[in-house]
Parts: sequence; structure tokens; C-alpha cells
Amino acid sequence: MPRNNWGWWDDGPYYEPRSPREVKNGLKTKSERGTIGETWWSKRWIGTLESFGMGTRLTRGRSYARKGQVVSLDVEPGTVRAKVQGSQPRPYKVEISLPSLTDRQWEAVTEAMAAQALFAAKLLAGEMPQNIEEAFQTAKVSLFPKSSNELETDCSCPDWANPCKHIAAVYYLMADRFDEDPFLIFKLRGRTKETLIAALREKRLAFGDDEVGQDDEVPELEAALAATTLPEEEVKLLESCLDNFWQAGEELTDFRVNLAAPEVENAVLKRLGEAPFKVGKQNLAELLVPAYKIARKVAEEKKDFL
Repeated sequence: MPRNNWGWWDDGPYYEPRSPREVKNGLKTKSERGTIGETWWSKRWIGTLESFGMGTRLTRGRSYARKGQVVSLDVEPGTVRAKVQGSQPRPYKVEISLPSLTDRQWEAVTEAMAAQALFAAKLLAGEMPQNIEEAFQTAKVSLFPKSSNELETDCSCPDWANPCKHIAAVYYLMADRFDEDPFLIFKLRGRTKETLIAALREKRLAFGDDEVGQDDEVPELEAALAATTLPEEEVKLLESCLDNFWQAGEELTDFRVNLAAPEVENAVLKRLGEAPFKVGKQNLAELLVPAYKIARKVAEEKKDFL
């Protein structure tokens, strides 16, 4: 039977909307007004959903996402599970599924990605390469859903609309999470960050053995991987440093501070992903984002004195 614009069967009962119950420490989007999503890949996610003609069914969940009505959100390979507080005492259960790519498809994708060392180098810095979708197109698959039919959704609320405002709220909050960790998009397609990076490393090293001669430059990926590993330092015993422990040392003589805006916002936090514990219902990495912004602002104000 056809559904009307309000999400109910044409001959079904009228649903009187009610205000949702307030949530303490709910998950909120960073944006309080305007568009949601800061990076091109999160905007691409929202743009893709909007292109499916969901109209007001999608946008009415935006206020839920901003008010913090989402109680929890977990991204697993191929599936997003969330709880969203509505007008009833118990939060509604939301599940969104996107088909995972097959092992053969991922093999083709990582092969195409490994052929471009810059892809992996940027991903290691927590940034999604602008032309990453070309690697998926080479494998004849898509990173983002191509149609609404790819998205299987379910909500325990009585609203038959697809998406209902609870599902839509999760869509918007996912865009926020993608800003923080672009690897969640790959996870939604069936590959975790660790698995993907390991596959890229293996393929690039294979390229180095087969295609890169001894006189060639070091591939960008290997350089990026090397840069992420701290060099080993000789650890001196405290007893041998007592005479000059409080001296600045030669290393600080030529020390200079040259502050500049980072190429990738919060790159360290994005690369590390979610912390293994939470404060209340929020992940520690999420709570550190505003702290990083404050520290950077203070450092910029003090740079003339450094």
C-alpha cells in the first residue's frame, strides 16, 4: 500500500506528533545551526542522502541530532545501531545497514588505492583523499550508496516514514562522526581501519619490491609510515644526569617555534580514532576536540612571545 508524505498508510490513523523527552548527555552534532558536516566526505554523505528525494523526511531529524536525542551510536561493519529518545519513556532502536563489499571487491579497491601512494599517506593523517572514489570506481563499486535501495533501515517507533525522524537524526550524527574519523565510512562498507591500512601497507611494499628500483625515490606511503614511528632514543640512567639535570642543554639553544594552521584539523585524534573508554556517554576522543581547539587558540595568541 502507498505511504503518504506523513509516513502513514493512506487509510491509517492520524499520528499526533509530540515533543521528545529531554536527554541528559545525549550525542549532539557540533553544528548548532546551518549545515552539518565540516569535511568534504561528510558533506558528500549528506548530499548523497538528500539526492534520494527524502525531502522533509530527512531534514526533520536534524533538530533531533542537534538537541542530543541520540542516546547511543555504534558503527559496525555494514551496520549502524543507535538508540534515539522520542516521546515515549524508552528510546527507539534504530538500525541502518549498507551492503558490505565482498572480499574480491575490496581486493580490487585496495589494489587501486595502493597504486596511488598519496591515498594511504593522507588516510594515515586522518584525511580522506579528495579523489578516493576513483579507486572504488576502478573496482566498479561505490564508496557511498548509489540509491536509497542500498540503505536498509529499521526503527521501533510507530512512524512508517522512511526515514522517520529518528533514523534521520542518526544519518546526521553519522556525518559528524565521519568528520572525526573518515575510516568509519570504510567500516560501514565492511573494512576496519586496521585491516585497510594493513592491506595497503602490504600492497605498497609489494610494489616497492617489484616496481621500485634501488635508485628510485622512496614511495610516499613508506615515507608516511616511517614518519608515524618514533625513532628509538638512548635512555640515560638518572645517576649519570644529576650534575646537569636542570640545565637547558644544547638541544634548546637553536629551538624555535613556528606555529601554523594544521593541514588536517585534529589529525592526531582522527588517526587514533575512538578511545577505549568513555566519560559518561561520550568517548574521550570526542571530549578532547574542544580542548585541542582551545589550546591551539591560546598558542596562536601567545606565539609572538615564543
